[in-house]
Amino acid sequence: MAIHKYEENGKHLYRVHVKDRNAFGKQVNRKRKGISSEARAKRVELELKMELLKLKDLPAVLRWDEWVDECIRRMTLEFRNSTIMGYRRNLDKWVLPHFKNKLLDQIRKGDVHAVIFQGITGVSDETRRSILKQVKRIFNMAVEEGLINSNPAVGVKVKVAEKKKLCLNHEEVKILLHNAFNKSHPYYEIWAVAVMTGMRSGELNALLWSDIDFENNYISVNKSWSSKNGIGPTKSSLTRSISISSSLKKLLTEIKLKCTGTHVLPRPNSCIQGDQAKIIREFCNGLGITKIGFHDLRATFITQMLIKDVPLAKVMKIVGHANIKTTMKYLRMIAKDVEGATEALGIELPDYIEENNVVSLF
Repeated sequence: MAIHKYEENGKHLYRVHVKDRNAFGKQVNRKRKGISSEARAKRVELELKMELLKLKDLPAVLRWDEWVDECIRRMTLEFRNSTIMGYRRNLDKWVLPHFKNKLLDQIRKGDVHAVIFQGITGVSDETRRSILKQVKRIFNMAVEEGLINSNPAVGVKVKVAEKKKLCLNHEEVKILLHNAFNKSHPYYEIWAVAVMTGMRSGELNALLWSDIDFENNYISVNKSWSSKNGIGPTKSSLTRSISISSSLKKLLTEIKLKCTGTHVLPRPNSCIQGDQAKIIREFCNGLGITKIGFHDLRATFITQMLIKDVPLAKVMKIVGHANIKTTMKYLRMIAKDVEGATEALGIELPDYIEENNVVSLF
C-alpha cells in the first residue's frame, strides 16, 4: 500500500495503490491517480482499504441485482454522478427484469445476447451498444473479484454504422461569425472561441480568466462544467494547453475590457439548460449554411486544422483526444489522407472531339 507523488503537465499529483486478498484468496488491486493533494490521496487510500475489506464479507455467490448494487456503490468513488445515473437507469430498465433472480455464475453468453438483441426494444444501435458496454463492465468487475471465471458478455457485439459528423467549411465559418456579430447574437463570443480553440461546451463554461496566459499566449484547459456534475475534470481528466491566435487574442482582450466576473464567456440561460445545439442549428438554417449542432464547432476546428496541414499528433494533443483513432475520424471527413492518391493512376482521357465529329446519342 503506497501513495506516490508524480508530476504531469507541470502539476504535482498523487497516485494511490492498495492491494489485499478477497474471500477467495485472490489478490485484488485498487489504483487511483490524478489526485490533487496528499490529504485527498490519504482519504482515497482509506476508502480503497475499506472497499477491499468488504470483499472478504461477500457471499460465495451473488445474484445479478446484488452485484449491480455493489458495483454502483464502488463506481461513486471513480465516476461522475451523470455516469452513475446512466448505469442505474439502463441496467434497471433493460437488464434487471431478465437477470434479477439469476446468480452471476448462472448467466451465459446466450442470456446476454437475448437481453441485448431481444429484450431491448425501440432504441438506436448506439444505445444498444452502450448498454452492452455497461453490462460487460459489471461482469468484468465480477471476474476481477473472482466471483465468476469468465465474462459471459465477451463476444457479444453490436455493430453501429459510423455516425456522419457535420462541420462548417471555411467560408461557412465566416458567414456564421460575421452574421452573429452583426446581429449581436448572445452566442457570438461563445461560438467564436469554440471554433478557434476546439474546446468542448463544458470546458468553455468553466473557463476562467486565470486560465488564460496573455503574456505567453495560451489557454489552460483543466476543468469542465455541467448542470448534472457542476465543476469537474475534463473528459480525459487531463490538463492541456491551446495556443492563442492573433484573432482570438483580439477577441479575448475585447471581452476582458467589458467583463466584470471571473468567467471568460457569458452563460445564457439556454446554455445552462442545454439548448445550445438547437439555437445554433436554427441560426445556421436561417443563413442557408450547414445545420450544425454546438459540438460540431469542435469538429469544424479539428477539420480546419487538418486542412491547414497541422500534424495529426499535434491536433490530437490540442483537442485532448485520448486515442489517435478518434482524431483519425476527422481526417477521413476531409479525405486529407488520400488527397491526390488517384493521380498515380496516370489515366488520361482522349482529347476533346470537335463538334462536327460528335455522334448524337439521342
